[in-house]
Amino acid sequence: MKDTQIIILAAGHGKRMKNSDLPKVLALLQKKPLIQHVLDEIKKADSNTDPIIVIGQKADMVKTTLGSSYRYILQKEQLGTGHAVACAEKILKGNAKNIMVLYGDMPLISAHTIQQLSRTHINKNATLSMATIMLPNFDSWHNGFYDFSRVIRNQEGNIIRTVEKKDATPDELKIKEVNPVYLCINNIWLWKNISKLKNDNAQQEYYLTDLIKMACDQQKTIASIQIDPQEGIGINSPEQLRFAEELL
Repeated sequence: MKDTQIIILAAGHGKRMKNSDLPKVLALLQKKPLIQHVLDEIKKADSNTDPIIVIGQKADMVKTTLGSSYRYILQKEQLGTGHAVACAEKILKGNAKNIMVLYGDMPLISAHTIQQLSRTHINKNATLSMATIMLPNFDSWHNGFYDFSRVIRNQEGNIIRTVEKKDATPDELKIKEVNPVYLCINNIWLWKNISKLKNDNAQQEYYLTDLIKMACDQQKTIASIQIDPQEGIGINSPEQLRFAEELL
């Protein structure tokens, strides 16, 4: 994975976690901070990989907890995932051929998925590669994925776009392939296009998912892998944290 630089987005506060004293990524899952689970899997995937961590809320607490072994970037304002990656441009630009984006509040990703996403991206010489999740339905615990964006493919099986739940038609909402937004992106293409992101949405944030649409519109090569649904679980509430504990 020497050609791939990993960046972990970890700047959010996590208001729904009901603990204002603790940044979300430091919430404990099996007595270990959420983000530490991600860092451990990265190390298993490649012990030489040195991830960059984007921090924001209670940044000093995150740095103190994780230590000085990592490089940190401060996102002073939380203006979306696209903005978080853009904050790291000075360090990331020219650093590696490809950039992989992971999340400090999605602790169940595996070393295997990290390796597979990187290898697929490189082997297919893709501009953008993404992990997707194929669900049997949206029942039971799968219901948590109903709010995820849907992956739209053409008749040849190629990804042509993704659509957010709020923008999806009734037929598109029936699609059971969803996007957890684990991405691997060509470095040169990324910095040419991330400045084109717009925040004309309800949250007034810059979304990383808009890069997928850009790559599709530019007819760039988009590769994908399918991963176990459990790996796409994000922790945004005490209930989701308890569920992750049960899974582990």
